[in-house]
Amino acid sequence: MHPVTLHRRLFLQGTLGSAVSIGSSRLTCAASGDQRRSNKSVIFLWMNGGPSHIDMWDPKPSAPAEIRGPFTPIVTSQPGIQVSEHLPGHARLLEKLTLLRSIDCSDCEHDPNTVMQTGNGEARKTNPRANRIPAMGSVVSRFRGPNRPGLPAYVTFHVTEGSIARGGALGRQHDPFHGNLGAGPFQRTERLTDGVLKRRQGLLKKLDRYTGGPDLAGSTDSVSRLRDQALEVVLGGRARSAFDLDAEPESVRLRYNRVPWIDQFGRTGKMNDQVLQARRLVEHGVPFVTVVLSASGNSATWDIHGNPVKTAYGGVETGLKPLLAPFDHLLTTLVDDLDERGLLDNTLVVALGEFGRSPRINKNTGRDHWPAVGGGVLAGGGLSHGRTIGSTDRQGGSITSQKVGPADIAATIYRHLGIPLETTYVDAAGRPRFIVDSGTPIDDLFV
Repeated sequence: MHPVTLHRRLFLQGTLGSAVSIGSSRLTCAASGDQRRSNKSVIFLWMNGGPSHIDMWDPKPSAPAEIRGPFTPIVTSQPGIQVSEHLPGHARLLEKLTLLRSIDCSDCEHDPNTVMQTGNGEARKTNPRANRIPAMGSVVSRFRGPNRPGLPAYVTFHVTEGSIARGGALGRQHDPFHGNLGAGPFQRTERLTDGVLKRRQGLLKKLDRYTGGPDLAGSTDSVSRLRDQALEVVLGGRARSAFDLDAEPESVRLRYNRVPWIDQFGRTGKMNDQVLQARRLVEHGVPFVTVVLSASGNSATWDIHGNPVKTAYGGVETGLKPLLAPFDHLLTTLVDDLDERGLLDNTLVVALGEFGRSPRINKNTGRDHWPAVGGGVLAGGGLSHGRTIGSTDRQGGSITSQKVGPADIAATIYRHLGIPLETTYVDAAGRPRFIVDSGTPIDDLFV
């Protein structure tokens, strides 16, 4: 390529790119498959590190102290169901919630782009191709697209790059948009008018035609599509409005921030505004939003091994307890807000982590990883709530009924969104793969 041509091309790309400075984020602005757009959406609250099911959703009051832990169970709005004393909002709102008490996390580990956020047991940390298994949000991006054009289909709010679940074999164009960037990427200067942007787009297409050459791998086509989609987003203005948190009334922002998110080290995170932002995004037409519930700089907040452990984040009292009030507040505020706005039946709220914690409190006053059992909570989506799914033994260490695997949770999410479970994609080896290999939707929720 002639140097002058190359420099002109880079200049044009740079000036157009400055209007949509989205970094490594990806935008998918139209459905890639044949799925009809609807208002169905998912807000996925990712409790990175592994929340303690016994100390939250599945208390064992008759067990010895070293198993039942320091928290007292309280009754809920549903007879016979108890939760931790530090989840009073759960107790009040349980008719709108489902407690998952029997998640089989045997294949799960800490990595976010592994089993629990993909629904695929092959996405284990020990599998060198694990990062090729697409996240659920990426599947939504590829096979469903946004509920309204001009918006991303998959958005994450995260604390570190390592907490992002990505597109894998579906391609980088189905990686999530980085919600942390807010409305900034969709702003433009007065000089960058619609006419200027469209003229630059036209010049770039001409240069692509004359200097592109063959693109056997399809990477250039992907860049061109992303550029066109990004321009559509900026010109349309819908994404700019969706990400404009300042448009929310002060009373609503105060409502979400009434109990601020503060981690075990006293650091204040942005999760309150991010959960509000997630509600705003699904209201505007984004179908899949993930919020990582970890404070700034701490990517495994719920990993409560105990104080003396080098990588730990406190024990049950010092590590978990400070998280419960803000988590309880955020979940229930989100559910109430969605309900008041008539959005709850179309929005499935999912809150869980990669596994549970050990039944017995360790010598460091914490609980260790326990892949045999995990817990979580669901709300909304037009599903049948006010119940528990599954049960565990007297110590909370093994599942005794209604085992639920990550693939079953993924299948439930896909059914809610109207994505057929027989949908396939092509993996890195060129073979067709089902989006869910073995899971089935949790039938009790659809009665």
